[in-house]
Amino acid sequence: MNPTLRKPLIAGNWKMYKTVREAVETARELVQFTAAVNVDVMIAPPFTALAPVAEVVRGTSVALGAQNLFWKNEGAYTGEISPVMLSDIGCRYAIIGHSERRQYFGDTDESVNAKIRAALQHQLIPVFCVGETETQREAKETFSVLDKQVTKGLEGFSSEALSGLLVVAYEPVWAIGTGKTATIDQVQEVHAFLRSLVEKRFDNLLAKTVRILYGGSVKPDNVTEIMNMPDVDGALVGGASLSAKGFNSIIHFHH
Repeated sequence: MNPTLRKPLIAGNWKMYKTVREAVETARELVQFTAAVNVDVMIAPPFTALAPVAEVVRGTSVALGAQNLFWKNEGAYTGEISPVMLSDIGCRYAIIGHSERRQYFGDTDESVNAKIRAALQHQLIPVFCVGETETQREAKETFSVLDKQVTKGLEGFSSEALSGLLVVAYEPVWAIGTGKTATIDQVQEVHAFLRSLVEKRFDNLLAKTVRILYGGSVKPDNVTEIMNMPDVDGALVGGASLSAKGFNSIIHFHH
């Protein structure tokens, strides 16, 4: 990885864990651990904890992210959260199209596209998630699935609109909580493919600068190996990000 072009991003997705008190405590610990870190760090607590955690991380090296958003600024959309609300409390990132959102809550390539547009309009960095299921992997459909997700998810955007902002996260759905892990070669192969897709759809500059994170059972004991792959620019960490100590040891991987 060329460090001048792509600063690593280590993102923690807390999913549906932590009360406000627990979230604030974890964030406080994390802020102390990461005072002089040379990678970008983001945590995405649940919606109820975002505002209080924003106070804890303000002015520190830890940035705040949301786990999802809706594509309208306001309106009669009971239960949804808008990009305006998120940027108002200090979010810098929004995770969009996570495999769990696609699997359980009806996120589609089209709604993901609308959410990315909404995020960009409010200066939120979209962490755009893509990935294939076990069935798709076994049917050798990995590349065609990713091609469709990237093409439809980023349809209608210019290279300029995405430049310096877009983050892609590859999550092999078959390696999340299944005990199966992708090999280092599989990870690098897919990341290189995703980068070539961005180049094909947009241009070389965006392909060179877009950060592509790996998300699939990243842990302290495998993060260094994963991060040393040439096309891996960071990690989207699930369970291992819930403890400040554990997440900190992922953040301090060996270059």
